[in-house]
Amino acid sequence: MIALTAAEIAEITNGRLAAEPGITPAAVVTDSREATAGSLYVAKPGETADGHDFVGAAFDRGAVLALVERDVPDDAGRNYPAVVVQDSVLAVGALAAESVRRIRARREAAGAPLTVIGITGSAGKTTTKDLLAGILAANDADGTAEGNAEGKTIAPQGSYNGEIGVPLTVFKAGYDTRYLVIEMGATGVGHIRYLADMVRPDIGVVLGVGSAHAGEFGGVENIAVAKGELVEALPAAGTAVLNLDDPRVAAMAARTEASVLGYTAQPARDGQPAAVRAEGVELNAGGSPEFELYLPGENAPDGTTPYHVASRLIGAHHVANLLAAAGAAHAAGIPGMQIAASLSAQAAASRWRMERTERADGVTIINDAYNANPESMRAALRTLADLGRGRRTWAVLGAMLELGPDSIREHTAVGTQVVRLNISRLVVVGREARSLYVSAVQEGSWGDECVFAETPDEAYELLQAELRPGDLVLFKSSNSIGLRHLGDRIALPPQSPGNSAGTSAGKPAGTATEGSALL
Repeated sequence: MIALTAAEIAEITNGRLAAEPGITPAAVVTDSREATAGSLYVAKPGETADGHDFVGAAFDRGAVLALVERDVPDDAGRNYPAVVVQDSVLAVGALAAESVRRIRARREAAGAPLTVIGITGSAGKTTTKDLLAGILAANDADGTAEGNAEGKTIAPQGSYNGEIGVPLTVFKAGYDTRYLVIEMGATGVGHIRYLADMVRPDIGVVLGVGSAHAGEFGGVENIAVAKGELVEALPAAGTAVLNLDDPRVAAMAARTEASVLGYTAQPARDGQPAAVRAEGVELNAGGSPEFELYLPGENAPDGTTPYHVASRLIGAHHVANLLAAAGAAHAAGIPGMQIAASLSAQAAASRWRMERTERADGVTIINDAYNANPESMRAALRTLADLGRGRRTWAVLGAMLELGPDSIREHTAVGTQVVRLNISRLVVVGREARSLYVSAVQEGSWGDECVFAETPDEAYELLQAELRPGDLVLFKSSNSIGLRHLGDRIALPPQSPGNSAGTSAGKPAGTATEGSALL
């Protein structure tokens, strides 16, 4: 975090200063347990509890200032040092916006630019963010704004992509930051615009418009409106990196003043604008895609051939994420050889995204249950079928949430797909996904081929009893269904002492987390 005094924080947030004006926090936390010496603790009301109840705990761990919506007294009746604001979430956003402004101004004055890259889309944001950060980090240097155009790459932790997560990412940046990668999620129209106004991206990447969260948005078309807010926010000197294989995303070219760089997995056609593209896509024996990467205006060293990419990610659907990262890096000025080399070297960096575990007894686990929507569910099942040739395959599936009136239809389609892909065994977990189970039975899967489990614990007992060496098991559900934790339990060796504890400890109610994914 750049240095901001308590007095400056109060001015930026239009807050009331109730502390010594010279206090200068060294970091920002929204979880009292993460407070360390010199922290600014942000207290925000929660649905079931209030972050203000944890102000004392934050100060016990070293916090020196709180951002609060009301005064909080200690046991002696003295108010903790604080800046009191009307809305702590909006105040954090204002601090983040000012931080980006100051970093950019300091660096530009020294001839050392800051490049902010925003990434949004219905699926693949975190994977693309990780890939891009990996490419850019290879360019890192210990530079500062004073006389060195290089610097560090800052990217979100996990899936920090909302109104709290984006500021927390910004606060990790400093005057030595060269690239700031921001993942942007939303649950409604206007959310991406709010985040874009906060960080002012130079490059915006739109991955796709899917049907996830369609119920919250009021339809897929509203999702397209929301995602396009990123490209609308770009300056004329910026670049919009758009997925040409998604018609709704390709149409966003008309909504931006920035230059447009498309990417596609389709072969080049006469008259088609120059685009980042993949040709000759194949899956290797491990299920990872390999292809030839073409970049506009750039060839490999011999001047005639493209760059070969041999990814370590699992699944053909990752080609789009690889291309999006390549396009953003190309727009940021990274050489093609460096882009291809980094894409080939990187494995999955964030948990529960096609995360593969080989058990000692020969069972293979693919845990892709961080989140789910119809598009990602279909892609994961196709990958399971491709990798499972000659093996017994299991699909352990939970609900895809927030699909609105399309929920039954989409779950029914998934159940049908499981049968048509000849997946050996289907375990459907939870009543929210009951229609998926029913459709599989109606499509022709019966007996022990298709099983319904009321709870993850029930599914766990079934899998522990019936898995055998050589089996390949996919776990997939929306985040809050929690099948990622079931996948972790099953990934442990059979009858390991730790097998009964699969869920991670929860945070205290009232503290801010980014645990539920935003679209």
